[in-house]
Order: sequence, then C-alpha cells, then structure tokens
Amino acid sequence: MITPGSGKWIGILGGGQLGRMIALEGRRMGFHVLKWTGGDVSGAAETADRVIEDPFDSPRALEDFISSVDVATVEFENIPAALMEAVEKRIPLMPGSHAVATCQHRVREKRFLDDNGFPCAKFKIVAAAAELVDGMQALDCDTILKTAEFGYDGKGQLAIDQGTSPDNLQELWTNFGATRAVLEEKVSLAAELSVIVARSTSGEMVAFDPAENIHRNHILDLSIVPARLPEGTLRDAAAIASKVTEKLNYIGILAVELFLTTDGRLLINELAPRPHNSGHHTLEACHTSQFEQLLRVITRLPLGSPKLIKPTVMMNLLGDLWPGPNTPPDWTQLLSTPGAQLHLYGKSEARPGRKMGHVTFLADDIDTALQQVATCRQHLGLPPV
Repeated sequence: MITPGSGKWIGILGGGQLGRMIALEGRRMGFHVLKWTGGDVSGAAETADRVIEDPFDSPRALEDFISSVDVATVEFENIPAALMEAVEKRIPLMPGSHAVATCQHRVREKRFLDDNGFPCAKFKIVAAAAELVDGMQALDCDTILKTAEFGYDGKGQLAIDQGTSPDNLQELWTNFGATRAVLEEKVSLAAELSVIVARSTSGEMVAFDPAENIHRNHILDLSIVPARLPEGTLRDAAAIASKVTEKLNYIGILAVELFLTTDGRLLINELAPRPHNSGHHTLEACHTSQFEQLLRVITRLPLGSPKLIKPTVMMNLLGDLWPGPNTPPDWTQLLSTPGAQLHLYGKSEARPGRKMGHVTFLADDIDTALQQVATCRQHLGLPPV
C-alpha cells in the first residue's frame, strides 16, 4: 500500500487529458506525479509535478521513468507493448501489458470476447481483398470495416453496403490501407452505453452506473447518468462489464462500451483500458471519481464508493467551438448555469474534432439537466440533441 501524503511518485504513460485529470486527483491526494508524454506537448501534461517529453523508444527516458516512480499506469491504450513490458519488469504497472495489448488491437480484442462467449456483433478477420469478399458473403449484411489498430472516435472505419460488388470490395480494401482489419455486422442501434469498472489487485470490483452515450460525427457528444433505459438492461450491462473485467484478470479502470440493438441485444462494442470520456462526470457526480478510483487501485488503497450523488449530463467541448486556434468561446451562459462545472484541458491549440474540454451539468433530475444542456448548446451554436 502506498499511503497518500507519503511523497511517493505515480508514473503515467501518455500526455493527454486523461493523464491530466489523473494527475490532478493524484496531487490532491498527496502523491507526486511524473508523466511521460512520448513527445506530446499539447499542454495537457502540465498538471504533473514533472514531465518527460522524450519519445517512447528512448532508453534514457525509460531508465529515468522507471527509476523515478514507485508505480505506473497508462492514460491511453496505444502505448508500445515493448515499453509496457520493460516497465512492468521493474515496477508495478496497472493495468498490465497483456490487458492493454488485448484492448489496443481489435483482432485480439474480438477474439478474446468471442473465445470467452461475450456478446458482440458478428465479425470476420480480414487481411486481404479476397478475405473481404469472403467475409461479406459470410456475414450477409451491411458491415463496418475497422482497422485492427489506432482506431478511435470513428477513425479507421468504413461502412460497406451488403450489395457491394467483389470488384468494388477489392478496390475498397486497397484504398483502406490496412494490413489487418475487423469486418463487423452493422447493427441497428437503439442506444449506446458504457460501464466503467474498477478492479483491485485483490479482485475487489466496483462498477459505476452505466452511462447512456450520444455521439455526433462518431465522437462522444453527451453522456447521461442515470441512463434512460430499463433497469433490467442496465443491470445486464453492468454484469457483462464486470464479467469481462474479471475474465481479463484486469487490474485498474476498464471501460466497456456496449450497443443496445433495436431487437433488444446487448453487444460489446469495444474495451478501453483506462479512464473513459463517458466517466468524466464522476469528478463531481460520484462519491469517488474514476480517476481517484484508478489511483486507489494502483496504490493498493481500498476502493471508493462509485455511488451517484446527483443526476448528471456530461457534454464534450470540441475545438470546433473555438472562434480561432487560441480564442476560446464565450462561456457566459454556461458559467451562469446552476450546477454546471467547466473543465478545460490546457491544450495549446484548438482544432476541429479535438477534445478541448468538457462541462458537467448536475441537477435534481435528468430532464432539468438536459434543459440546461439545450440552453447552453443554443448559446454556443451547437445543434440540439
């Protein structure tokens, strides 16, 4: 156990906003924080006590990182597997390299889920144009082609209609530019949701209330908690997420993203081995945030209560809102809203689609929170939900 206030150091691999929020919670709890950004200098890393900006393949930086911290974690999944393996040989790394490597690669992730009987959309592994043609014939439905690696927020995905000809499929594969991909059934969605689970080294687990997620242009727009879905569906989602966490022997914070189809199926979309965008509301709306929960896991402290204090809606703030790269929007309406909490990530420059911050709306009920969201969206020039 690493006692808060003991002067021990937490290491974070990654330089984005998730690490920023982990660092803020860690410093609040009396830990020192070192972030290794891998070269990312966006500004989000500045909340750490110390930052290493060297590339992730730097032997000097590796030795510096390992010798400087007592325990380490990751803030995004695309950390090189060799780096994680080198770190965990010397110091505790949670989650470990095997779990992160499973989640960072769609083929490994799908095979893990399928091999263990977890519900997911029908899929085929594709590594050549001929396999894409065969996969379309086998699935016999509209599909989504997804790159095996480095896909997020809709990147690396291509919708393919069921009637696409073999010649066109071959051309699509050539233009797709991947060496390996997952061809997945395109399901009819009733809703999207996510469940964030914390699991300790002793196997203790707690799950946050499932979030109902609304996306715009493939990027998370709103998360609503409690989700406006049947209680039975929410119980089933939490149970699936907990079973996945346990089967993966996962230590840390795991986000399980799910589809609810129009025919009533709950299907796992993907796994995120880190704090998750849909859990940002936990900073204000829960007894223990997802970021503090991760710190409790890696320092072997007791897990905190994930209980929801108030109904909440979290809204992402993308760079599209910024009038210029360094000119923020007018926050007057937002900051005049009771219960609204603004978080900005300190990134050096706004770009379309870039996550620059979020705002959490707390209210006595979801309808009130959504009304506040609607008013602020109108003021910011965002489309209605």
